[in-house]
Amino acid sequence: MEHQELVVIVDFGGQYAQLIARRVRECGVYCEILPYVKSAEEILAKNPKAIILSGGPASVNAPDAPKVDTRIFDAGIPVLGICYGMQLICSELGGKVARPEKREYGHAMFYRDGSSPLFEGVSKETAVWMSHGDSVTDMPAGFGLAGHTDLTPTAAVADEARRIYGVQFHPEVVHTPEGTTMLKNFLFEIAGCQGGWSMGNYIDIAVKSIREQVGNHNVICALSGGVDSSVAAVLVHKAIGDQLTCVFVDHGFLRLGEAEQVVDTFTNKFNMKLVHIDASKHFMDLLKGVTEPEKKRKTIGAEFIHTFQEEANKIPDVKFLVQGTLYPDVVESGTATASTIKSHHNVGGLPKDMKFSLIEPLRELFKDEVRQLGRELGLPEEVINRQPFPGPGLAIRIIGEITPERLDILRRADFIVRDVIKQRGLYNDIWQSFAVLPAAIRSVGVQGDERTYDYTVGIRAVTSSDGMTADYFHFPWEVLDEMSRRICNEVKGVNRVVYDVTSKPPSTIEWE
Repeated sequence: MEHQELVVIVDFGGQYAQLIARRVRECGVYCEILPYVKSAEEILAKNPKAIILSGGPASVNAPDAPKVDTRIFDAGIPVLGICYGMQLICSELGGKVARPEKREYGHAMFYRDGSSPLFEGVSKETAVWMSHGDSVTDMPAGFGLAGHTDLTPTAAVADEARRIYGVQFHPEVVHTPEGTTMLKNFLFEIAGCQGGWSMGNYIDIAVKSIREQVGNHNVICALSGGVDSSVAAVLVHKAIGDQLTCVFVDHGFLRLGEAEQVVDTFTNKFNMKLVHIDASKHFMDLLKGVTEPEKKRKTIGAEFIHTFQEEANKIPDVKFLVQGTLYPDVVESGTATASTIKSHHNVGGLPKDMKFSLIEPLRELFKDEVRQLGRELGLPEEVINRQPFPGPGLAIRIIGEITPERLDILRRADFIVRDVIKQRGLYNDIWQSFAVLPAAIRSVGVQGDERTYDYTVGIRAVTSSDGMTADYFHFPWEVLDEMSRRICNEVKGVNRVVYDVTSKPPSTIEWE
């Protein structure tokens, strides 16, 4: 999509670049992340108003240290280097970077030197967040000192003539309280950005772009009920109306009431063309006797695609497929800097031989921006705040063979876990929360005066920012107590409840 003004963030690894991008967007300026291997021509072809060089884990003095095409410094475009980015500017332009005796990590006080426009309106002394092993010892020619800390004599540098700046700390993190002021100074005062990029503005640009791409053809969307596919579907529908058909393949492994909610939201609230295929019996038959998790996943994934393809073939002149790809997915697959260990839980990527062109209207957005967009488009909060849910659904939360009875037990237990969490006001503090049924475990219990030999239900709840690492949620005891009592009282067939207190790593979020 075309944006009037753009800032390029050059990525040197770690999570820094994504955080900087989010801060820049919060300032109302659209930005994109490019890997450091891009040439000056590729970076400048974007016609950026400014370039920001991110932090990164390497040392600029290491033999294989990531570098940047130095011709960007001669293009007359303002550059801001953050942490590694500052060290790179200084070492590439003739200064020196060395490892000091005392390194600086965490909270530090920053003292301004001189009167650089980068720090206009920033206190003379301000708290900043440091995270570096190396320091700049000699500034390049043309640079002046703009600030220092107790342990770092050169904590900010500026070449005002060329509008090239460097800060050793991280202005993008919340631990640098005046960091946003610094970023705004760079974007608006130094680089002359106008701002004004917003979700409303994004919707207008996206709608226009989708209409141009689609023309008079038909479009199909696989709807799961998750945040990304739901927002993508509503945005595309806003652009092209009845040219869009959503296909909702219900494999029978959704949570309690979820299939009904999807149908109600999209047919009644948004008046969209929705094909609802209840394939639950068919999927159950296919999984009879299957206990191996990977086989469950592959069987469900392949059959989901087959069912979806069959429906797509019934619609005339379908040229496009809508997918809810987000910006972090694009960055992860598209940069040389982020090492990835992710195998996604979604219901198999749709196959390469599908004869559709892709429409990915969310590929420039982060998850929190997608939620904001969903609100602007009028999606209900329960869809917007829906926790991540694996494509194969409850099928991989029953450890062992899936039977109708086990599915019913898990669905009811899972509902209670989420119901208690919502009633206690904890839902938005948790990344994912659910019940698991390890079907092989039966244990002796007493209910009434009767001896029982029933199932155990496991509860899993984690906090995370991206799903890559996670910590188990620290529930108050009375909340776990309420879940346990309700599950044992209300769900026939369960006489024991356990809580999983393992983080990721060493375990994963899902049990299989």
